[in-house]
Amino acid sequence: MSSDTALLSDLEPFAAAEVDRHMSTAKEWFPHEYVPWSRGRDFEGMFSGEAWTPEQSNVDEVTRTALVINLLTEDNLPSYHTEIGGSFGGDGAWGFWIGRWTAEEGRHATVIRDFLTVTRAIDPVALERERMVHMTAGFTSPYELDMAHTVAYVSFQELATRISHRNTGRHSQDEHLEAMLARVALDENLHMLFYRNIAGAALERDPQTMLPAIRDVVTNFSMPGAGVEGFTRRALTIAMAGIYDLRIHHDEVLAPVLRAWDIESIEGLSGEAEQAREEIMTFMVELDVQATRFVEQREARRARQAAKG
Repeated sequence: MSSDTALLSDLEPFAAAEVDRHMSTAKEWFPHEYVPWSRGRDFEGMFSGEAWTPEQSNVDEVTRTALVINLLTEDNLPSYHTEIGGSFGGDGAWGFWIGRWTAEEGRHATVIRDFLTVTRAIDPVALERERMVHMTAGFTSPYELDMAHTVAYVSFQELATRISHRNTGRHSQDEHLEAMLARVALDENLHMLFYRNIAGAALERDPQTMLPAIRDVVTNFSMPGAGVEGFTRRALTIAMAGIYDLRIHHDEVLAPVLRAWDIESIEGLSGEAEQAREEIMTFMVELDVQATRFVEQREARRARQAAKG
């Protein structure tokens, strides 16, 4: 039996308890209740409506950029389901969780797309063309397809996605859009708690396997939407607006999850695991410096722009 298979088997009772905790915590909600349907009207096509134009949108260009990235990320759910299913398997509590997680995540693309289409916040033709390209390419994890890497990655990724949705809503200055994205973000937070707790339990049982996996993810993290065309340019736009940047990534994503796992206090590590822990801590210090530099440069740029009027 491989260490990964043994870890999955050992953690099955804990996973079952986490599923029960999640099911008792998660609240039922309905996507259609978060969409202002009365604001909708026909588009061009078979109903001879009005084609989309930028002036119809009530959100600024930065918010629109973040919304497109967030929605395209949510669209790739079939790929995420396949990746996680390949890591966890389909039996017992693991199989139930994958199904439940997929069902809950499936609401996100639905409610975001409906809201943005009804309010004409984004170009539906351009969005659909991007969706086709992005979903055709799919998502492949940059890490090993095993339980350790997968659960480490989604612990950080779910939190990063939650923060991205939340901050996009706040930046929009649209109270209804913000409420919708806050509801989506709440789901992401509950999912993060499941994965973070599973990873923590795995870390207690087998730190020799988990710490190198955590090191791989922390030092080479990328968002699941990184495959979207023009992602780097769009991510910079989002970072310059303070929706998601290096400071947020360090302070609100990596640091709190690592702190919850308390990796600094783990004893009895092998040489490889100890090295992995040291590399994580060194990386966090270096990232903190990079984040500070980015914020300073952003503030200097804003000051220059303000001086120009």
